[in-house]
Amino acid sequence: MNAIDRQFDTLPTPAQAVAAVPALSVSSVGHAYGDRRVLTDVSFDVAPAHFTALLGLNGAGKSTLFALITRLFAVQTGRIAVLGHDMSNHPGSALRALGVVFQPRTLDLDLSVTQNLLYHAALHMPRREARLRSHEVLARIGLGDRANSKVRVLSGGQMRRVEIARALLHRPQLLLLDEATVGLDVQARADIIAHVRMLVAQQGISVLWATHLLDEVTAQDDLVVLHHGHVLAGGPVSRILMENDVTDLDTAFRRITTTFDRRATP
Repeated sequence: MNAIDRQFDTLPTPAQAVAAVPALSVSSVGHAYGDRRVLTDVSFDVAPAHFTALLGLNGAGKSTLFALITRLFAVQTGRIAVLGHDMSNHPGSALRALGVVFQPRTLDLDLSVTQNLLYHAALHMPRREARLRSHEVLARIGLGDRANSKVRVLSGGQMRRVEIARALLHRPQLLLLDEATVGLDVQARADIIAHVRMLVAQQGISVLWATHLLDEVTAQDDLVVLHHGHVLAGGPVSRILMENDVTDLDTAFRRITTTFDRRATP
Protein backbone atom coordinates (compact mmCIF):
# COMPACT_ATOMS: atom_id res chain seq x y z
CA MET A 1 0.00 0.00 0.00
CA ASN A 2 1.49 3.36 -1.01
CA ALA A 3 1.42 6.64 0.91
CA ILE A 4 -1.63 8.02 -0.89
CA ASP A 5 -3.59 4.80 -0.38
CA ARG A 6 -2.81 4.89 3.36
CA GLN A 7 -3.95 8.49 3.54
CA PHE A 8 -7.26 7.71 1.84
CA ASP A 9 -7.82 4.78 4.20
CA THR A 10 -7.99 7.26 7.08
CA LEU A 11 -10.73 9.39 5.52
CA PRO A 12 -14.14 9.27 7.21
CA THR A 13 -16.83 7.10 5.72
CA PRO A 14 -19.91 8.87 4.32
CA ALA A 15 -21.86 7.78 7.43
CA GLN A 16 -19.23 9.29 9.73
CA ALA A 17 -19.03 12.41 7.60
CA VAL A 18 -22.73 13.20 8.06
CA ALA A 19 -22.09 14.15 11.69
CA ALA A 20 -19.03 16.25 10.84
CA VAL A 21 -18.88 19.98 10.20
CA PRO A 22 -19.74 20.98 6.61
CA ALA A 23 -16.92 20.77 4.12
CA LEU A 24 -18.03 24.23 3.01
CA SER A 25 -20.39 26.64 4.71
CA VAL A 26 -21.55 29.80 2.92
CA SER A 27 -23.67 32.01 5.17
CA SER A 28 -25.52 35.19 4.11
CA VAL A 29 -22.83 36.14 1.60
CA GLY A 30 -23.31 39.25 -0.50
CA HIS A 31 -21.06 40.89 -3.07
CA ALA A 32 -21.25 43.93 -5.32
CA TYR A 33 -19.06 45.51 -7.97
CA GLY A 34 -19.66 49.15 -7.19
CA ASP A 35 -23.41 49.71 -7.53
CA ARG A 36 -23.99 46.38 -9.29
CA ARG A 37 -24.99 43.64 -6.83
CA VAL A 38 -24.10 40.14 -8.03
CA LEU A 39 -24.72 38.03 -4.89
CA THR A 40 -27.48 38.58 -2.35
CA ASP A 41 -27.73 36.71 0.97
CA VAL A 42 -26.26 33.49 -0.47
CA SER A 43 -26.34 30.58 1.99
CA PHE A 44 -25.74 26.84 1.56
CA ASP A 45 -23.56 23.98 2.84
CA VAL A 46 -21.55 21.28 1.10
CA ALA A 47 -21.72 18.08 3.13
CA PRO A 48 -18.59 15.97 3.69
CA ALA A 49 -18.03 13.26 1.07
CA HIS A 50 -20.84 14.58 -1.14
CA PHE A 51 -21.09 15.80 -4.72
CA THR A 52 -22.90 19.13 -4.68
CA ALA A 53 -23.83 20.78 -7.97
CA LEU A 54 -24.00 24.58 -8.11
CA LEU A 55 -26.40 25.08 -11.01
CA GLY A 56 -26.92 28.43 -12.66
CA LEU A 57 -27.05 30.08 -16.04
CA ASN A 58 -24.16 32.23 -17.24
CA GLY A 59 -24.21 35.41 -15.19
CA ALA A 60 -25.80 33.77 -12.14
CA GLY A 61 -22.81 34.66 -9.96
CA LYS A 62 -21.05 31.28 -9.82
CA SER A 63 -17.58 32.56 -10.71
CA THR A 64 -17.84 35.46 -8.27
CA LEU A 65 -18.83 33.02 -5.55
CA PHE A 66 -15.81 30.83 -6.38
CA ALA A 67 -13.56 33.89 -6.21
CA LEU A 68 -14.86 34.58 -2.70
CA ILE A 69 -14.50 30.97 -1.56
CA THR A 70 -10.89 30.90 -2.78
CA ARG A 71 -10.16 34.37 -1.34
CA LEU A 72 -9.37 35.96 -4.68
CA PHE A 73 -11.96 38.50 -3.50
CA ALA A 74 -12.48 39.54 0.11
CA VAL A 75 -15.85 38.70 1.63
CA GLN A 76 -17.88 41.92 1.82
CA THR A 77 -20.80 40.59 3.85
CA GLY A 78 -21.52 37.19 5.36
CA ARG A 79 -19.22 34.32 6.21
CA ILE A 80 -17.45 31.51 4.37
CA ALA A 81 -15.88 28.57 6.22
CA VAL A 82 -14.02 25.51 4.95
CA LEU A 83 -14.19 22.58 7.40
CA GLY A 84 -15.00 25.07 10.12
CA HIS A 85 -12.10 27.41 9.29
CA ASP A 86 -13.36 30.94 8.71
CA MET A 87 -11.99 32.26 5.40
CA SER A 88 -11.64 35.81 6.72
CA ASN A 89 -10.13 35.03 10.13
CA HIS A 90 -8.14 31.85 9.36
CA PRO A 91 -7.47 31.92 5.60
CA GLY A 92 -4.39 29.71 5.74
CA SER A 93 -6.21 26.78 7.35
CA ALA A 94 -9.20 27.22 5.06
CA LEU A 95 -7.18 27.40 1.85
CA ARG A 96 -5.02 24.38 2.75
CA ALA A 97 -8.21 22.29 2.94
CA LEU A 98 -9.37 23.02 -0.59
CA GLY A 99 -8.27 22.42 -4.17
CA VAL A 100 -9.56 24.41 -7.13
CA VAL A 101 -10.03 23.93 -10.87
CA PHE A 102 -11.03 27.24 -12.46
CA GLN A 103 -12.86 27.55 -15.77
CA PRO A 104 -9.91 29.16 -17.67
CA ARG A 105 -7.02 26.80 -18.37
CA THR A 106 -4.07 27.63 -16.10
CA LEU A 107 -1.42 25.11 -17.18
CA ASP A 108 1.84 26.22 -18.77
CA LEU A 109 1.67 24.69 -22.24
CA ASP A 110 5.45 24.71 -22.73
CA LEU A 111 6.21 22.75 -19.56
CA SER A 112 5.78 19.03 -19.12
CA VAL A 113 2.93 17.57 -17.12
CA THR A 114 5.23 16.81 -14.20
CA GLN A 115 6.84 20.25 -14.33
CA ASN A 116 3.40 21.86 -14.07
CA LEU A 117 2.60 19.76 -11.02
CA LEU A 118 5.95 20.41 -9.33
CA TYR A 119 5.67 24.15 -9.92
CA HIS A 120 2.34 24.19 -8.10
CA ALA A 121 3.46 21.78 -5.37
CA ALA A 122 6.42 24.02 -4.45
CA LEU A 123 3.90 26.18 -2.61
CA HIS A 124 2.90 23.32 -0.33
CA MET A 125 5.64 20.71 0.15
CA PRO A 126 9.31 19.72 -0.35
CA ARG A 127 10.29 18.82 -3.92
CA ARG A 128 11.01 15.16 -3.17
CA GLU A 129 7.58 14.65 -1.64
CA ALA A 130 6.00 16.60 -4.50
CA ARG A 131 7.64 14.39 -7.11
CA LEU A 132 6.42 11.24 -5.34
CA ARG A 133 2.88 12.54 -5.09
CA SER A 134 2.96 13.69 -8.72
CA HIS A 135 3.82 10.20 -9.95
CA GLU A 136 1.12 8.60 -7.81
CA VAL A 137 -1.63 11.09 -8.69
CA LEU A 138 -0.86 10.87 -12.43
CA ALA A 139 -1.06 7.10 -12.22
CA ARG A 140 -4.45 7.37 -10.53
CA ILE A 141 -5.88 9.52 -13.33
CA GLY A 142 -4.46 7.31 -16.07
CA LEU A 143 -1.79 9.75 -17.28
CA GLY A 144 1.30 8.15 -15.79
CA ASP A 145 2.68 7.57 -19.29
CA ARG A 146 2.32 11.28 -20.14
CA ALA A 147 4.33 12.62 -17.20
CA ASN A 148 7.11 13.95 -19.44
CA SER A 149 4.87 15.13 -22.28
CA LYS A 150 4.51 18.83 -23.00
CA VAL A 151 1.06 19.97 -21.96
CA ARG A 152 0.37 21.47 -25.39
CA VAL A 153 0.25 17.99 -27.00
CA LEU A 154 -2.50 16.77 -24.65
CA SER A 155 -6.19 16.73 -25.50
CA GLY A 156 -8.58 19.09 -23.74
CA GLY A 157 -9.86 16.30 -21.52
CA GLN A 158 -6.34 15.25 -20.56
CA MET A 159 -5.48 18.85 -19.65
CA ARG A 160 -8.48 19.00 -17.36
CA ARG A 161 -7.42 15.77 -15.68
CA VAL A 162 -3.96 17.23 -15.11
CA GLU A 163 -5.56 20.30 -13.51
CA ILE A 164 -7.60 18.05 -11.23
CA ALA A 165 -4.45 16.11 -10.32
CA ARG A 166 -2.68 19.37 -9.56
CA ALA A 167 -5.55 20.50 -7.33
CA LEU A 168 -5.32 17.23 -5.36
CA LEU A 169 -1.54 17.23 -4.80
CA HIS A 170 -1.73 18.75 -1.32
CA ARG A 171 -4.53 16.33 -0.36
CA PRO A 172 -7.41 18.75 0.12
CA GLN A 173 -10.70 17.60 1.57
CA LEU A 174 -12.80 19.92 -0.59
CA LEU A 175 -12.52 20.24 -4.37
CA LEU A 176 -14.06 23.17 -6.25
CA LEU A 177 -14.60 22.95 -10.01
CA ASP A 178 -15.92 25.92 -11.98
CA GLU A 179 -17.45 24.90 -15.33
CA ALA A 180 -14.75 22.23 -15.65
CA THR A 181 -16.15 20.68 -18.84
CA VAL A 182 -16.48 23.86 -20.92
CA GLY A 183 -15.03 23.33 -24.40
CA LEU A 184 -14.75 19.54 -24.10
CA ASP A 185 -16.38 17.02 -26.39
CA VAL A 186 -19.11 14.68 -25.16
CA GLN A 187 -16.80 11.80 -24.27
CA ALA A 188 -14.25 14.00 -22.52
CA ARG A 189 -17.05 15.62 -20.50
CA ALA A 190 -18.34 12.23 -19.43
CA ASP A 191 -14.83 11.07 -18.45
CA ILE A 192 -14.16 14.15 -16.31
CA ILE A 193 -17.49 13.92 -14.50
CA ALA A 194 -17.03 10.20 -13.88
CA HIS A 195 -13.54 10.80 -12.51
CA VAL A 196 -14.72 13.48 -10.09
CA ARG A 197 -17.60 11.31 -8.89
CA MET A 198 -15.09 8.51 -8.31
CA LEU A 199 -13.09 10.85 -6.03
CA VAL A 200 -16.22 11.37 -3.93
CA ALA A 201 -17.21 7.69 -3.80
CA GLN A 202 -13.80 6.13 -3.27
CA GLN A 203 -11.74 8.81 -1.55
CA GLY A 204 -14.35 10.69 0.47
CA ILE A 205 -13.55 14.06 -1.08
CA SER A 206 -16.25 16.74 -0.98
CA VAL A 207 -17.00 18.42 -4.30
CA LEU A 208 -18.68 21.66 -5.33
CA TRP A 209 -19.28 21.40 -9.07
CA ALA A 210 -20.39 24.64 -10.74
CA THR A 211 -22.20 24.18 -14.05
CA HIS A 212 -24.91 25.59 -16.31
CA LEU A 213 -25.53 22.16 -17.86
CA LEU A 214 -28.43 20.25 -16.37
CA ASP A 215 -27.25 16.91 -17.76
CA GLU A 216 -24.21 17.08 -15.45
CA VAL A 217 -26.48 16.74 -12.42
CA THR A 218 -27.95 13.41 -11.26
CA ALA A 219 -30.83 12.53 -8.98
CA GLN A 220 -28.34 11.37 -6.32
CA ASP A 221 -26.58 14.75 -6.05
CA ASP A 222 -27.09 17.63 -3.69
CA LEU A 223 -28.07 20.77 -5.59
CA VAL A 224 -27.84 24.53 -5.14
CA VAL A 225 -29.76 26.64 -7.69
CA LEU A 226 -28.16 30.07 -8.09
CA HIS A 227 -30.02 32.61 -10.22
CA HIS A 228 -29.24 36.33 -10.57
CA GLY A 229 -27.15 36.12 -7.41
CA HIS A 230 -29.86 34.47 -5.27
CA VAL A 231 -30.06 30.88 -4.00
CA LEU A 232 -33.52 29.75 -5.05
CA ALA A 233 -33.35 26.11 -3.98
CA GLY A 234 -31.02 23.76 -2.15
CA GLY A 235 -30.88 20.15 -1.01
CA PRO A 236 -31.01 16.69 -2.56
CA VAL A 237 -32.18 16.73 -6.17
CA SER A 238 -34.87 14.17 -5.36
CA ARG A 239 -36.35 16.48 -2.73
CA ILE A 240 -36.30 19.52 -5.03
CA LEU A 241 -38.14 17.53 -7.70
CA MET A 242 -40.73 16.40 -5.17
CA GLU A 243 -41.24 19.93 -3.80
CA ASN A 244 -41.89 21.21 -7.32
CA ASP A 245 -44.12 18.23 -8.21
CA VAL A 246 -42.06 17.33 -11.29
CA THR A 247 -40.04 14.34 -12.40
CA ASP A 248 -37.15 16.00 -14.25
CA LEU A 249 -34.62 18.67 -13.32
CA ASP A 250 -35.12 20.72 -16.48
CA THR A 251 -38.76 21.37 -15.63
CA ALA A 252 -37.95 22.04 -11.97
CA PHE A 253 -35.19 24.51 -12.87
CA ARG A 254 -37.39 26.38 -15.32
CA ARG A 255 -40.26 26.55 -12.83
CA ILE A 256 -38.04 27.80 -10.00
CA THR A 257 -36.23 30.46 -12.05
CA THR A 258 -39.31 31.62 -13.98
CA THR A 259 -41.25 32.13 -10.75
CA PHE A 260 -38.40 34.24 -9.37
CA ASP A 261 -38.15 36.32 -12.56
CA ARG A 262 -41.87 37.04 -12.55
CA ARG A 263 -41.78 38.20 -8.94
CA ALA A 264 -38.66 40.31 -9.55
CA THR A 265 -40.12 42.10 -12.57
CA PRO A 266 -41.94 45.32 -11.60
